Amino acid sequence: MIFQLDDILLSSSILTDYFCCDLEACHGACCVEGDAGAPVTLEEIGEIEDCLDEVWSELSASAQSAIDMGGVAYVDQQGDLVTQIVRGRDCVFATHEGGCCLCTLERAFRQGRTSWKKPFSCSLYPIRATTFSNGSIGLNYHEWDICRAARELGRQQNIKVYQFLRGPLTERFGEEWYAKLCELAEEIEK
Repeated sequence: MIFQLDDILLSSSILTDYFCCDLEACHGACCVEGDAGAPVTLEEIGEIEDCLDEVWSELSASAQSAIDMGGVAYVDQQGDLVTQIVRGRDCVFATHEGGCCLCTLERAFRQGRTSWKKPFSCSLYPIRATTFSNGSIGLNYHEWDICRAARELGRQQNIKVYQFLRGPLTERFGEEWYAKLCELAEEIEK
């Protein structure tokens, strides 16, 4: 079922399904699985390029080579702009530490070395956002098998997708919109 909240369309599963990332279980697989990088905008490519010098030494030699040859982003088979990948799947900004995959861009931000965190699509995952030709936005819950542990942890802790993503949703759409989203979720639950 699809709901409309202001000019944003969203799937009901965002309001009804459970989700809470379980990094100990998945080890950050979303950064290294799949057949394309993370969706990015032209503005985000500029932000990534501004951060590149700061994270360059933390990237693998194969990631550095991929960026040297193809830039920080490319257009994938679906025509979407995405971060560059290594070996046909790993995001070039993924780094492995303590058995987990982490984002070098986000780590640099958290350490205060950059002022930009990471692509919004990464912060918003498992929601995927689509901007339509009329400017409206569609939000859809992307249920991926590698996130099975996150769905289970969300169920155990009674955290719905929209609750888990309060920060990114509020950052992108505002507190007022998020409050309306919570009201809609409450109505559905009744």
